[in-house]
Amino acid sequence: MTRSATDQGSATMHNAIKKGLAARGREWRTGWAFALPGLLLLAIVMGFPLAYACILSISSMTLIKPQLLPLVGFKNFASMIGDDLFWNALWLTVRYSAVTVVGEFVIGLGIALMLNRTVRMKPVYFAVLTIPMAMSPISVALIWRMLLQPNLGIANHLMETFGLPRLDWLGTPGMALWTMAAIDIWQQMSFVVLILAAGLAALPRDPYEAAEVDGARGWQQFFYITLPMLRPVAAITIIIQLINEFRTYDLPYVLTKGGPGNATEVLSFFAYRRAFLGLSLNEGAAAAFVLLLIVLLLTVIFFAVLERSQSGEGRK
Repeated sequence: MTRSATDQGSATMHNAIKKGLAARGREWRTGWAFALPGLLLLAIVMGFPLAYACILSISSMTLIKPQLLPLVGFKNFASMIGDDLFWNALWLTVRYSAVTVVGEFVIGLGIALMLNRTVRMKPVYFAVLTIPMAMSPISVALIWRMLLQPNLGIANHLMETFGLPRLDWLGTPGMALWTMAAIDIWQQMSFVVLILAAGLAALPRDPYEAAEVDGARGWQQFFYITLPMLRPVAAITIIIQLINEFRTYDLPYVLTKGGPGNATEVLSFFAYRRAFLGLSLNEGAAAAFVLLLIVLLLTVIFFAVLERSQSGEGRK
């Protein structure tokens, strides 16, 4: 009697496990059936160009000799790494990205803090802030190139009005990169403001009320309460902007064409110039792959920071 009941219970459990596995298998097949069209489209749109670029980077193809064979392995990468222009472009990209990201974050955080304290007309302020972000980088570059034109630009006209000398903003080697960085900060800052303002609005009010009771001042609340609680949002914002800045191409192409000389030749523009102006598609593809590896590394860091912030919130 006891053995029969035990056998019956085991059979029931076995059937339940089989049904659960069958249901999970159906869910798995249904999920793949829905995901497969999108995955195939991604494979065609992204996978084929990526595979072709990989083959191109180890080939001997140039615009003068448009043939993939013979494959030369890592010779293109070695040639590029031995080129001083590549290291100059990489160093310019690092400097440019660091300056723009720091500028966007510092200014964006200041504006977000002011908007967090503002009650009246806040939607109007946010609408105005989204205007630069809604503009394409090409249109932004064209507008600023006209404003900074040495002879007819409004910027130099205003400087002359105040008794200051004219400047060749985009034609001076020591000034062109920082002018381009300032234009980039002007456009991308609104995105940082929106992200940080959303993070500030989501912070709990209890720590601030307790700090006010204890007599903490505004700057003390900022450094000991706001910044620590805003750290996950700030880290994600910084990494997203780093990825965007390392990939920048529109502004140098329209504003300076990498000049004067190679003063604004960031890595993305170096790959373009080597591939199409230098007629070496293979070395241009190799430079693009180096840029891709850097962006992939930053993406991995981004997801690691995101996972850590989510796990930290889960523990809280």
